[in-house]
Amino acid sequence: MKNLGVYMAIFFLIYSGVMFWESLSMDYYSEYGPGPGLLPLWVSGLIFVLSVAYLVMSFKKEIILLTNVLPKGEGFINVVVCMGSLVLFMVLVPFTGFLIGSTVTLFILFWRGYKWYLSLGLSASIAFIIFWVFGVMLQVPLPVNELGW
Repeated sequence: MKNLGVYMAIFFLIYSGVMFWESLSMDYYSEYGPGPGLLPLWVSGLIFVLSVAYLVMSFKKEIILLTNVLPKGEGFINVVVCMGSLVLFMVLVPFTGFLIGSTVTLFILFWRGYKWYLSLGLSASIAFIIFWVFGVMLQVPLPVNELGW
C-alpha cells in the first residue's frame, strides 16, 4: 500500500485519539466557566472526525505517492539540511547553550545561500538578538553553558 493519504489519516487518527484521551483527564468545566479540558476535547474530536472522513476519501480517490510529494534535487537537499540542522540544534543546545547552538544552526542554514562571512555575521547577530530579547528583557530561562551564554 503506497497511498500517503491513508498513512496521514491514520497518523492523525492516532494523534487525535491520544489527545482526546488526555483531555478527558482535565476538567471540562470549572467554577468560572469552561475548564482546561474543553478546547482539547472538542478540537481532538473534530480532528478525529475529519481524519475518518479523509481516510474514507483517500481510499476512494486517486493515490498520492510519497515520491510525488517530496521535492526533488535542490529542494530535497534544502529539506534535508533543515531537518538535520534542527536535530543538530537539539543535540547541541544542552551542551553548548542557546547562543552557540543557535549560531551554529543558523550558520548551517544561511551557508547555502550566502557567503560564509555574511552567514557567520548574520547567524551570530540573530542568535544574540534572540538571546538578549528572550533571556535578558523577557527573562525567559534559556539553556546556557558554564559561561552563562
